[in-house]
Order: sequence, then structure tokens, then C-alpha cells
Amino acid sequence: MTEPILVLRDIEKRFPGVHALRGVRFDVRPGEVHALLGENGAGKSTLIKVISGVYQPDSGTMTLDGQPVQFSSPNDAQRRGIATIYQELGLYPELTVAENIFMGHAPRRRFGPFSLIDWPTMEARARAILTELNIHDMNVRSRVGALNVGNRQRVEIAKALSLNARILIMDEPTAALTEADVEQLFGIVRLLRARGVGIVYISHRLQEVFELADRVTVLRDGSYVDTRPVADVTEGDLINMMVGRTIEDLFPKMPAQIGEVVLEVRDLWREPHTRGVSFHVRAGEIVGIAGLVGSGRSETAQLIFGTLQADRGEILIDGRPVKIRRPADAVAHGIAYVPEDRGQQGLVKAMTLRENSTMAVLSKVSRLGFLQPGKEKIMALEAIQQLGIRATGPEQVVNKLSGGNQQKVVVSKWMASRPRLLIMDEPTRGVDVGAKSEIHRLMSQLAAETGLGILMISSELPEVLGMSDRILVMREGRIVAEFDRAEATQERIAAAMMSSEPLAEKEAAAI
Repeated sequence: MTEPILVLRDIEKRFPGVHALRGVRFDVRPGEVHALLGENGAGKSTLIKVISGVYQPDSGTMTLDGQPVQFSSPNDAQRRGIATIYQELGLYPELTVAENIFMGHAPRRRFGPFSLIDWPTMEARARAILTELNIHDMNVRSRVGALNVGNRQRVEIAKALSLNARILIMDEPTAALTEADVEQLFGIVRLLRARGVGIVYISHRLQEVFELADRVTVLRDGSYVDTRPVADVTEGDLINMMVGRTIEDLFPKMPAQIGEVVLEVRDLWREPHTRGVSFHVRAGEIVGIAGLVGSGRSETAQLIFGTLQADRGEILIDGRPVKIRRPADAVAHGIAYVPEDRGQQGLVKAMTLRENSTMAVLSKVSRLGFLQPGKEKIMALEAIQQLGIRATGPEQVVNKLSGGNQQKVVVSKWMASRPRLLIMDEPTRGVDVGAKSEIHRLMSQLAAETGLGILMISSELPEVLGMSDRILVMREGRIVAEFDRAEATQERIAAAMMSSEPLAEKEAAAI
């Protein structure tokens, strides 16, 4: 067995009022992907900041190539061959790809008493590094701000290679990537592993761990739980290690009394994403929509909520046709929408929980055009109690909450409007397994206890299967299959989602 490059033993780290790391162990071997898992607050971020020199441990030992070491700063860690790619990429958008790759260590040439950047050499080396990563479609003179998220992330990886990184830490690298970008990233990770780079891989997506990682270490509440070969564990094992609960607890579906039809959609069209879509949602029912990216799932939700306009078709609420030209119309008809990107579309993250939770019902918390903070506070406290939001209080800034609690704030905002139908697009994206369980329990509780109809869009088939009373499958802008909860299986849904046969017009007419 190959000896580790880096070994940490009995690492302790405290902050005021918080014991962040308690006797944590971790090591990285050359040419392996070592996954680091745990809920939000488990200590993952603190540990990688210790490894990368952002924090110094209070006690414990760290050895690099068998020699004791303690990094005084991130630059110190980089000089020793440790590079970190955080979820929020640290690039300069106005500079070029080459300039970002060699920021702080650009090649130079002397001109008499002067030392100037050697631009041709820098660009040539940047091209060579990108070629090493099998990236052949990126111009090193392109401005980084003009690149998509996937390409910006590749620039970060190239920057790490330019520093001769032997250990690469990747923090939630796929959180904002498309499926195509994820596949390209996986290819780069495998390439780096084959070249002997040790990779620390942090992700909430367990399927990525099984696809990429060689070993996995789990932290819980700042403490070390275990390190296991990925081949020796199941998804249920990892969930139990992370949260102390079994996989069945992730989908606490409560039986609900299914009532009358709340929403009906008839022959909804908006080319090319939505083509003749028809379905209904009943009171107390959770209807899941499954489909690949580009199948028209999110566009259908946006047509119902009025952020997109349909070319033709009909939307009925409680059996009556309604016109929805904008989100305000949808809200007036009792429709609420939790968007896929809560950070950009669901919250104002610089504002408080109080301000966010009442944003959809300002008329209820204002008088003569002036907001009444007292009423806002009462509603926010009710939301905290009802939804189990973990916060210091109504005045906590939303940006300081965990991803799962931010999602609960978005839900609280819309529940304040007393909706009949709640649309949830990727309700648990970017949150840890413990928070997923809480959000699932909240969805089930709202449907069962208030009669709320829920339309849930999700890319995770276990979530669709675990939470839905009925499942619709979309492909090429059409609903191609419908399953009751009892008859739905992962294989049947996946087959409907990914059939290679194009939908003929006669097939579409028959669906």
C-alpha cells in the first residue's frame, strides 16, 4: 500500500463557543480520490482549511512526506504542493485565462535592471497545462468572466497544476455544473489521479463518491467517525455514519388525504421545451416530475408560475380557467414557487430572516405604505417554530444560515401567502442528507396536515420515488409516462427518461 503524502492525527480546533474539530484523523495518498463526507456543521470546511493553511490547529499533528509540518498561511500550503478549489471560485473575472492560471507566479524576463512578465511564455505554458488536462477548446486569452462555470472551474484546476500541486482539495465541485460539465470534471479527476495527484473530494452527492472515490472518511459533529474503502460501504452505510439514521428516514412520507383537483394543466405549449403538457395535482398530493436536464421540467413550472409565457394551453385552479401572465397573477391564484436556485431567485441573502420570510406578503405587514417590523417579527417567529428553522432569531442574516435552513426560509416566505399549490424545483439541491430529511418531512407534513398540493421537480430518482404519490416523466418537452407510487421503480422511471427513441407525433398524441 502506498504511503500517504499527508497525515493528520488528533486534530483539535476551537472557535468561541464552538468545538469545531475533535480528535480528527485524515490522510491523503498519491493517486487516490479520498472523499470527505458529513452534514453541514460536521467540520469538513474547518478540516480543509487546516490542511490548506487558512487555520492552524489548536493541537494534533500533521506530517507531509513523513516530516512534521504546520502551514502558516494558504501560500505556505501552496508552496508545499497543496491547492484548494472552493465552491466559490477565487478567480479574477476581468483577467485572461493565462493571467489567472499564473496569478502570483507568472514567468518573467529581465530587461536590464527590470523584470517584466514574459507574456508569450506564460501563454505557451497555460496552453500546455490545458492540453495536459485534455482541454483543447479554451483560448488562454479569453476573459475569465466570459466563461461558463464549468470552464472557470477548469481554469482553477489548471492554476493548481501550475503550482505543481500534489494534493488537490475540491469542495463541492459539481454544485453549479451542468451534466455535461460534470462528466468533463470527472474525466479530469481521473486523469489527475492517474498522474499521482492525491485528491480530497467533498460532495453532498453520494453517487459521485461511489463513481469517483477510492476511500471515504466521515465526520459527524466535528468528530471522526470512520475511514473505509468505498468498495466496502453502501449508500445506507454512509448515511448512517453521517447522521446516525438509516436511509429509510430520509423519506418520511406521511399518508395524506387526497382531495379535489387543485391545479390542472391542459395542452400547454412553449417551444422547444414544453409541448402539449397536460396533468393535474390534487389537494394533499405530492406529484413528482422526473426527467433529464432539458426535458422541460423547470420550464413547465415556470409557465405555471408566470415567469415564462405559454404560446397556448390552459391552466385551471379549482376547476376554473385562469390567466397567469406574471408571478403576481400566480400568487393571487394561490400558487407558490420555490425555485431551483434559491440563492439567486428565492432569497435576498444580505437581508434578515424576518425580511425574507415576509417578502411575499408585504401588504400583511405594512400600513399606509410603511412596513411594521413588529408584525414581521411575529410572522418570522411563527415560521421559525413551524418549519424548525435553526437560527439565532428573526434578525439573523440569511446568508449565515446553512443551505437546508435557507431552503426552509424560502418555503416560509411562500407559506405566509397561504397557497393552495406549492411548486418545488430541486427542493434539496446543495443541502446535506440531514437537511434533506428535514425538508422531506416538512413537505410531507404540509401536504398531510394542510391539504397543500405539491408539484416537486427533482433530478434525484430516490427523492422522486420516496416522496411522490404520483410520478410524471418528461422527455423532449412532453409527459411520456405516469406512475402511481405503488408501481413506480427506479428502473421504469429511468427507462422512460432515457429512451433513445424519438417521440413520433402519433406517440405524443397517444400520451
